[in-house]
Amino acid sequence: MGADRDYWDAERGHFVCGFNPDATGDDTLVAARVTGPEGQTVATLVNYACHPTTLGWENTLLSPDYPGAMRETVERATGAPCVFVLGACGDIGPRYGFVGDLRAADQNGEQLGYAALAALAALRPPATDLRYAGPVVSGATLGVWQDTAFSPQRAARAAAFEGGLYTVDLPLKPLPDAAALREELAGWERQQAAADARGEAEAARDHGARAERARRWLARLEDLPPGPTYALPFSVHRLGDAFWVACGGEPFSALQVELRRRFPDAAIVLSPLAGALQVAYLLTAECYGLGLYQEEPSILAPGCLEALTGAIAARIAALRDAPGARA
Repeated sequence: MGADRDYWDAERGHFVCGFNPDATGDDTLVAARVTGPEGQTVATLVNYACHPTTLGWENTLLSPDYPGAMRETVERATGAPCVFVLGACGDIGPRYGFVGDLRAADQNGEQLGYAALAALAALRPPATDLRYAGPVVSGATLGVWQDTAFSPQRAARAAAFEGGLYTVDLPLKPLPDAAALREELAGWERQQAAADARGEAEAARDHGARAERARRWLARLEDLPPGPTYALPFSVHRLGDAFWVACGGEPFSALQVELRRRFPDAAIVLSPLAGALQVAYLLTAECYGLGLYQEEPSILAPGCLEALTGAIAARIAALRDAPGARA
């Protein structure tokens, strides 16, 4: 459902923010089940990276976009609340998006919901591992695997909950001048008002959007502490065999892809937008200078996403290798 959203418009010679059929976006979905003492499902969690931008400017209603229909689909099947956790989607959006048709948001949500249900259906009974039980001689010599209850040591490891909140100092890129931004904002607002007076709705919309970009930059500058670096907050917690990572800003999906590559034996839930929204996007170093939209609002210099990835990975490794973590 989600795909790379940096499309090269060859006719106009620049990138636009929309479905790019020529690139592969990270399509990983993580589904988790929370069970009660009798093994009943009391909640589910779905972690997926895709901007909730099915609906665009033609829609004037408040909407949960695709997460709404996704939750309804999962809850209808499980009879339990479903929590949606947005993944690292700075470079990922819906294949079909920026439309006004509400049915499109429902379709995207249903597609994601059915994928989540397929993942949940594959889970074994709670508090068990699938273990090899030995051969059985039949028409062939069969290898038998059985659901086996956790040992006391395994149960203690699965119940672990530890971690904390941390920061990593990231260098800022050269920032715009506040006085120049205020002049730019005033100029766009004048052009928007003039276009409105002439009845030129499309031009007024474009001028208003440019004014909003300047307005957002001014808000970022007001929130920034002094100095050449920004202390970006992030958290890492171990939940048994899994890790829940949260960070500020809107990182590209390379963050979650690299963490899962480094720790293939752990389920990793990654949820950005955990405060520090003024940093905007965290791009991969090679994406700077290409003319991508995400570079314009970002306050951070090239290499910051890679530095954040390293800092998070170090915390995951420390929790994974702590005494008792592999008991």
